[in-house]
Amino acid sequence: MLKRLRAILATSVLAAPLAIGLAGASETEELAPFKMIRSLQYVQDSVVLGDHSAIEMQRFMLGEIDKRLRAADEAIFRDPRNVDAALVYVMSGGNPETLDYLTDRDVDGNFDARVTDALRQYLRGKGPLIVENLSNAAPEYKNSRVGPYLFLILGNATSQQDPAAAMKFYDWARLTAPGTIIEEAALRRSVSLAARADDPDRGFRYALNYARRYLTSPYASQFADVFVELAVAHFDEAVEKRVAEILAFMDQARQREVYLRVARRAAIAGNQTLARLASSRAEELARDGGGQSQLLASFYEGLAAVPSQDVTTATQTLAAIPDEKLSPRDRALKEAAREIAEEVVRLPQDESSAQASMPIPEASIGPANDGGETEETGSGMSPFAKAVDTASAPDDGPPASAETAAASDPALDGFMANGRSKIKEIDALLAEEGL
Repeated sequence: MLKRLRAILATSVLAAPLAIGLAGASETEELAPFKMIRSLQYVQDSVVLGDHSAIEMQRFMLGEIDKRLRAADEAIFRDPRNVDAALVYVMSGGNPETLDYLTDRDVDGNFDARVTDALRQYLRGKGPLIVENLSNAAPEYKNSRVGPYLFLILGNATSQQDPAAAMKFYDWARLTAPGTIIEEAALRRSVSLAARADDPDRGFRYALNYARRYLTSPYASQFADVFVELAVAHFDEAVEKRVAEILAFMDQARQREVYLRVARRAAIAGNQTLARLASSRAEELARDGGGQSQLLASFYEGLAAVPSQDVTTATQTLAAIPDEKLSPRDRALKEAAREIAEEVVRLPQDESSAQASMPIPEASIGPANDGGETEETGSGMSPFAKAVDTASAPDDGPPASAETAAASDPALDGFMANGRSKIKEIDALLAEEGL
């Protein structure tokens, strides 16, 4: 209650001069950009610490800061704090065209061209091109107000080509900006990079730090996805203990959701042991009024058993689960499992190799998920906050159809490929027996 009251009072105080400016008074016009940026940073940090009501205030402030920067006299940027404020504004979801506007008018050289040129390219989607120049300039800003932002951007720009170097940039960014949106983003992205770099120890350290601080962030669902990916890829007895340590910071609903996601990912990968273990843990956590979660746990366990000798029992288990209880992606997986099961149990034909050319269901054809979407279990009610764009208005369009959702799910392609490999193995055995 006290925390909420402080947030209301703080946002009221911060919004007051801006509201006066909207009424035509001169206070906003005279307010220095660096003071407005401090307010923006406070609001952004409040968002990732769980105050999602501050998102609207953030959008409002970004618009007001944009107006202030464009209306400012060039002399105001002789103060380095205002130059830093303009850079932070752009790197915090502000209008990229405002940076062009300011640098084009900068006849006194107040802006560092190395930094502004790099940012302009980065904001135009040319991140890899800025690495060399920004890597040379960024060390000079290590102890400045823009330092954490520059190192976060360097991490983003190098993450595809050199994950190890990107994690170092993220480390510097988060250590120089603790408790902020910078640290939240750096930790979350570092977990993902550690999973890609096959460095589970480092990944679990990042995940533990994230779980301690940012489980109420609007981006926590993305963290849950990469954490599950890390856990499934390296699961053993030691990893199970580390997973339990991290889950200890979550409430029961979030723990159940993580185990369901692990079960789903393991089932798709054909890891029956892990799928059953995660499913049983989810069922244990779902005993207190979690009927939907228990149903999903059974679904994922049955899914894992389809490409196995228990295919008949697994098919019966899946068939007993009503489609309306599943999300569009899980309904697509159920249909794929049914088709694979039919191919596994059908009698061999004269040309068993024809199975290799089994048509792919329409639902599985589509672009691969680029990581922008978060994975959801069939409950459709994840306790992790739904990720929102904190720099622009959310898209509240109609829900995707089952076909659209399945088309963007690479997990379905993986499951179908796994099932086909099992069918090919069966065909090979039959061929050896002369059947």
